Amino acid sequence: MSRGVRRAGAGQGAAAAVQLLVTLSFLPSVVEAQVTGVLDDCLCDIDSIDNFNTFKIFPKIKKLQERDYFRYYKVNLKRPCPFWAEDGHCSIKDCHVEPCPESKIPVGIKAGSSNKYLKVANNTKELEDCEQANKLGAINSTLSNQSKEAFIDWARYDDSQDHFCELDDERSPAAQYVDLLLNPERYTGYKGPSAWRVWNSIYEENCFKPRSVYRPLNPLAPSRGESFYTWLEGLCLEKRVFYKLISGLHASINLHLCANYLLEETWGKPSWGPNMKEFKRRFDPVETKGEGPRRLKNLYFLYLIELRALSKVAPYFERSIVDLYTGNVEEDADTKTLLLNIFQDTKSFPMHFDEKSMFAGDKKGAKSLKEEFRLHFKNISRIMDCVGCDKCRLWGKLQTQGLGTALKILFSEKEIQKLPENSPSKGFQLTRQEIVALLNAFGRLSTSIRELQNFKVLLQHSRCHCI
Repeated sequence: MSRGVRRAGAGQGAAAAVQLLVTLSFLPSVVEAQVTGVLDDCLCDIDSIDNFNTFKIFPKIKKLQERDYFRYYKVNLKRPCPFWAEDGHCSIKDCHVEPCPESKIPVGIKAGSSNKYLKVANNTKELEDCEQANKLGAINSTLSNQSKEAFIDWARYDDSQDHFCELDDERSPAAQYVDLLLNPERYTGYKGPSAWRVWNSIYEENCFKPRSVYRPLNPLAPSRGESFYTWLEGLCLEKRVFYKLISGLHASINLHLCANYLLEETWGKPSWGPNMKEFKRRFDPVETKGEGPRRLKNLYFLYLIELRALSKVAPYFERSIVDLYTGNVEEDADTKTLLLNIFQDTKSFPMHFDEKSMFAGDKKGAKSLKEEFRLHFKNISRIMDCVGCDKCRLWGKLQTQGLGTALKILFSEKEIQKLPENSPSKGFQLTRQEIVALLNAFGRLSTSIRELQNFKVLLQHSRCHCI
């Protein structure tokens, strides 16, 4: 090779290296620049959510999730997939979910009905097994017959028409308590055709769109992305919201996997932590052809929806009749105080999403659209039983149920306003399963936003090292 050619090659290599450094140094600012500003379909900006979450919500919701009432979740991970024969499996052992031994479950949780968070429920003999009631000393002879009858009517009230999720039957022998703190959501190696089929079914078969318009599941798919978003912008508010909720949930789950990734395993001891390469693959605007920042903005939109639901449901828990019951009187009181404190914070947020803008048109058309909205989401909750990885299924079911509970709350405003102070309500109720899912799902979103801030810092550091 001639000297001139070598010089030209060296020059080209140097130019490529400089270009790479410029690209790497520019990348973080691109990510930050595109995930900022005011969100679509609401009057809230991302910086305000970041600050509110960091300084008010995140520390408290993290503490709440550690309380006994919220750490134990009863779930059936053995329900068969209702849509196809599931053959997926995890590639590493960390996909396994360890159920909680009966001896570890607080006595007040495992002995009660699914509605065992009310004082009146804890004192109603008709709804307790005699042996369990005697063990807990749960019978209060001062409870009036009228209150007992009201509770029995309430407990029998069938509000399935208001459910946005398919709930697990907690009485099923296959339903088990899981300690959420001992089974954290993180990367398990579950991927490939099985995982793709779940998300493809959710997006392509349950989001509102004609079959001819494809959601860009694969960001590299030619010409699908922009045509999809052009079409999405022309949809009514309700259908746009539906898509953003699903996309935001997907983004949140992906963030947890990126932040808790199996980095290495030495002598049988796994090391978990943030994986920058995985984060960029899923969210970087260049690698995802602009799809990543949209996903992250939808995460913020989902956060706003669930934040609004918590602010709306506060009166339900502020009643003296509600007792987050585990059997530990002192801790139960502290847990309720902490929960009410979080509710106060949610009510203080100045830029809430206005759910009244939804289903606000012609009454008949609005009612039909709302029912279609509900059934589509309920179908997605059923798809969670098709997830082949147990740990992914656990957290998928919990977060879907949490979002479904939030939607139920947002569209039950009149019923919540009519709640009696000292007796159960027929018009609106939440099971313990729904309460645990609601707060843990919001805790996951709060954590996602914090993890996103951490990734921004890591990106900044990588830019500094490159320069």
